[in-house]
Amino acid sequence: MRRWRHAWAHRRDRLRERPVADFAYRVVVGVVGLVVLLVGIIAIPYPGPGWAIVFVGLAILATEFYWAHRTLTFTRDRYDSAMAWFRGQGWFAQALGAVFTAAVVVATLWLVGAVGWSAGLLGFDHPALDSPIGLGA
Repeated sequence: MRRWRHAWAHRRDRLRERPVADFAYRVVVGVVGLVVLLVGIIAIPYPGPGWAIVFVGLAILATEFYWAHRTLTFTRDRYDSAMAWFRGQGWFAQALGAVFTAAVVVATLWLVGAVGWSAGLLGFDHPALDSPIGLGA
């Protein structure tokens, strides 16, 4: 692993010597990191690895941007302390958190039209199930 890191650092240093290539590389890292970060933010309320995707996006950005490194450290610390606090709460607070998460998931699925589309597949069409912003029609 050390040999790989050393080789990568050497290649990156050589790339820094070429300003145009360095700028292009930073732009690509920025775009890829932001796309991964946005996908993670969208995925947070859904079951699955939403926060892990956020951390991966920040880690990609942190390879080239100091602000992203600081944000990654800050966010990881806050996430760890929030999860420790949440695990220390009673069953009622944890159940309330699960209900709130489920409500956010259903609301976003309704907004993007997935609820109305799914109901249409089952033959249950109702105007209240359609997306208020016209998606999924």
